Amino acid sequence: MKGIRTITLDLDDTLWPIHPVIVRAEQALYAWLAEHYPKITVRYAERDLLQLRLDVVSEFPDKSHDFTFMRRTVLARVAEAVGYSADYVDAAMAIFMAHRNDVEMFPEVRPALEQLGRRYKVVAVTNGNASLDHIGIRELFDGVVSASSAGAAKPDQQIFDVAVGIGGAEPHETLHVGDHPECDVDGASKAGLRTAWVNRNGTEWPDHLQRPDVIVRDMGELLERLGAGA
Repeated sequence: MKGIRTITLDLDDTLWPIHPVIVRAEQALYAWLAEHYPKITVRYAERDLLQLRLDVVSEFPDKSHDFTFMRRTVLARVAEAVGYSADYVDAAMAIFMAHRNDVEMFPEVRPALEQLGRRYKVVAVTNGNASLDHIGIRELFDGVVSASSAGAAKPDQQIFDVAVGIGGAEPHETLHVGDHPECDVDGASKAGLRTAWVNRNGTEWPDHLQRPDVIVRDMGELLERLGAGA
């Protein structure tokens, strides 16, 4: 862990659990559609909307990294299919994003980010569309790279290259921290970064992947391994 100058940091399931957040956001959006655009929910069940998103991914493989594009496209198509104008898409996305950004961080995360920021440049690297401004932690990051802004999603090297450029250090001086063995650890390692796997659930490491430089149970243990709390 010597020689690290920049921390690149995954968001979803590394800093907060994402599955319950997305479930609530989907439910809130569907309830809003039922109230304001009921012809959509009469024709389409929630599972139908998911299938339509998968269809959009197949139709636009070059946009598969952009979750916002996929969701907006589906909302526009279902509206037009039942006779509504697609002008409502911005309002619908605002409902979804308000709930998507209503996250509960793991308890050690904010103190860990504050301490990391005193010693390193910290850059968020996410395949998702979380808004750090709305969550209230943007000031704890020196930069943010999303799949949509980088034009590629983890584990593609392109998104890591963008993050390294923002961090200002060399790849071997950059530690990528994340929960996903392939998207975070394997992708970052192949891009030349050093890697830390946040393994909160005691999961076995996949044997077919190169092991991370360090395995920690949470962000607090990462601080200990880096000595950043001193």
